[in-house]
Amino acid sequence: MSSATHPPVTQYDLKLALPLAGLFALFFIAPLVLLIIVSFYTDTSMTRFGLDQYARFLLDPFSLGVLGSTLWLGVKVTALCFILGFPLAWIYVRAPRWAQGILMLVVVLPLLTSVVVRTFSWIVILGRQGIINNTLLGLGLIDAPLRLLYTEGGVVWALAQVQMPLMVLPLITALSRIEPNLEDASAALGAGAWRTFFRVTLPLSLPGIIAGCLLTFAASITAFITQSLVGGGRMLFMPMYLYQQSSTLNNWPFAAAISVIFLIAVLGAVTLFNFLGRLARGTAEA
Repeated sequence: MSSATHPPVTQYDLKLALPLAGLFALFFIAPLVLLIIVSFYTDTSMTRFGLDQYARFLLDPFSLGVLGSTLWLGVKVTALCFILGFPLAWIYVRAPRWAQGILMLVVVLPLLTSVVVRTFSWIVILGRQGIINNTLLGLGLIDAPLRLLYTEGGVVWALAQVQMPLMVLPLITALSRIEPNLEDASAALGAGAWRTFFRVTLPLSLPGIIAGCLLTFAASITAFITQSLVGGGRMLFMPMYLYQQSSTLNNWPFAAAISVIFLIAVLGAVTLFNFLGRLARGTAEA
């Protein structure tokens, strides 16, 4: 092929990326390296190096339980966001233009409000004198207020509402790229609505599902404010555990080790999500 047919690709000097690379190294790489170094100190005075802090965490059933409950919380929030978010994204794609504007406002509204305000709103909703309990009492469905606040269920619902845009927006993007004629062709070949959904719509929307799950999971397990306020200190998750060790007990080496272990656990979960996504795409293509 001649160069006249295909013009050469414009090339840019890599030096243009140096400012961004320097900013990334200064504000991300350097603090991360410093955090890892601090985690290897064996005492709070930071005089000796060793693996004591990691052994303390990994050999402690309580610490492992906090890590496990945090990751499991992320799984439940992600599952709830997917169950509620996929129908919302599906309705948005098929809604008329004027309705899409309203639905988009509903989706992004949590992002336009402070996380503290949203969390305190859930405290009002879930409290013993909150909206839910007053409604149920008024309808005569319960005799005494339910314990909704300071429970894991309350934390899951509050986090799901806060993180819902992170699930819905990637799903909207993925569903919008699906050719509508594919569903019509599936129906013309005799497939029902559910068969078309599982064999056509769902596999083609996997990139959006994976992206939404990754964003929702990572954001929910690190949501310190919502976990602390709605949980009320009765449930301990990794962000609060880290805060206690660093700010309350001033045990910086152990707090740094907790941070590194938590980071590795999150990266492992993200890697697992990506692997399952590739596996699912391969199965769908087969």
